[in-house]
Amino acid sequence: MSGTVNRQILLVEKPSGKLGPEHFKMVEGAVPEPKDGEALLRVRYISLDAANRAWMHGATYRSAVEANSVMAGGGIAEVVSSKAPGLAAGDIVFGDTGWQDYAAVPAKHLNKMPKLEPLTHLLSVFGIAGLTAYFGLLEIGKPKEGETVVVSAAAGSVGSIVGQIAKIKGCRVVGIAGGADKCNWLMSELGFDAAVDYKDGATFKALRAAAPKGIDVYFDNVGGDILEACIPQMTNFGRIACCGAVSQYDGAPSPHGPRGVPGLIVVKRLIMQGFIVMDFAKQYDRALTDLQGWVKSGKLKVQEDVIDGLANTPKALIGLLAGENRGKRMVKL
Repeated sequence: MSGTVNRQILLVEKPSGKLGPEHFKMVEGAVPEPKDGEALLRVRYISLDAANRAWMHGATYRSAVEANSVMAGGGIAEVVSSKAPGLAAGDIVFGDTGWQDYAAVPAKHLNKMPKLEPLTHLLSVFGIAGLTAYFGLLEIGKPKEGETVVVSAAAGSVGSIVGQIAKIKGCRVVGIAGGADKCNWLMSELGFDAAVDYKDGATFKALRAAAPKGIDVYFDNVGGDILEACIPQMTNFGRIACCGAVSQYDGAPSPHGPRGVPGLIVVKRLIMQGFIVMDFAKQYDRALTDLQGWVKSGKLKVQEDVIDGLANTPKALIGLLAGENRGKRMVKL
């Protein structure tokens, strides 16, 4: 790999308010040499996720991203060379590659992926987004046929898949999204029964109209005001799957949780559970079999938002946090 440059995007400063382009810079370095037990990867696609922003605040389920380091992020990559058993040149893997052209990563931190086209599906429906939707809804939410399922950030990478799986399972599905265009798309293209535009400002009232019998399962991607609007409308013994809290990540002026909640949780006997997809690693094969079957049969539509070029990664994440994307956003290198 001599003579090849490794472009990297660094997080130069942790933002105290909203994330901006000034918090990043691109540098050029040498392509790393893999050590024993590592593989040298050429990154093909970088996954963009709201969690990228949360990592800048401090340690979560992974260590914090520190200033003046390569911005962390998952990616689909091709093995260039390997000093680890079980990985060979040409293999396709998923791992925390960071925002760069090349990465040397310990093989134990990589997941070998099937070679399928398009590769983008390995980041969306057959990747973290699809698996998060699958386990969060089916294992935590436990929807039954005929129940009402509400999902927030419904036009995003996870939410758009959650709603479709809930429809496959025979539920009435209500999506919460920002803007009339996204709401129309959820109903006309993805088959949601109703959609609520939170930008209208009357979320509670619109939800009541869309889910007149109450909410049996709420899949929460945003926290904050929308979670606060959903909890009073939960049915007795309702389930809330807490996947993320994007409303709190990007410099929210005064992030708050839902008010008046503890009493409602008791009275309604609600189950409210957080999860991360790695909790279900031993069951990935079962989930992928289902997801692949649903995509093949046309029951599950895949929506992807692919941005070209490593240099556009910061702008693409900032846009994701502002809700620009439909479906899974990623950057092609």
